[in-house]
Amino acid sequence: MMTTIDTYAIEGLFVGPARNRWPGKPASAIAKTAIKGPQSLTLTGFKKDQQADLAVHGGPEKAVHHYAADHYADWQAEGLIAPNTRPAAFGENISTTGLREDSAFIGDIFRLGTAIVQISQGRQPCWKLNLHTGQDRMAHLFQKTLRTGWYYRVLEAGHVCQGDQIQLIERVQPKWTVAAVTDARLTKHIAQNDAKELAELSELALGWRKAFSRMADGNLAEDTSKRLG
Repeated sequence: MMTTIDTYAIEGLFVGPARNRWPGKPASAIAKTAIKGPQSLTLTGFKKDQQADLAVHGGPEKAVHHYAADHYADWQAEGLIAPNTRPAAFGENISTTGLREDSAFIGDIFRLGTAIVQISQGRQPCWKLNLHTGQDRMAHLFQKTLRTGWYYRVLEAGHVCQGDQIQLIERVQPKWTVAAVTDARLTKHIAQNDAKELAELSELALGWRKAFSRMADGNLAEDTSKRLG
């Protein structure tokens, strides 16, 4: 299904190495810094970027994290981040204005610089957000507000640079916004028939499809203490 063309400027492009930052805690690559010039985007992410724990971060279904710069004003107004906080504060790779969770859809295909990417799932916030931001409820608030951002899988590798465009080229699933699917995944408040539909949504990341399959079977049990703790 083709749609009207929506184009957004890539205002920020961010990468970072995995580092041991907190005693007794696993390494993290949540600290990202802005990078200039064309960057190679492979099927598993930016060549100069890292993920510390590939069991829960990165990989083909979570190759690039996109976060709306629009949300920073909300966090600042709520006193949860400093007034001068700039994008990359939440570990994102891509920052734009005007594209948010309620206007982006699972399965949306974009031209990102010269690469082609597709939205695969929303972000499941974890305890690293709390330590990185100095706010012990930040992961919980990400879930509550649905200001989570989303992940892309890379359909075609290419090069991306700050100042390039991200252009929507196809909307294949106009029913399911990132916000709606992320809300259902994190809260489990979803009708069983909708859970069954999402379990069979091929554009959705496999891990989330499996989770919705369990919900469709009436199994809502999930231990989130490790992720949020």
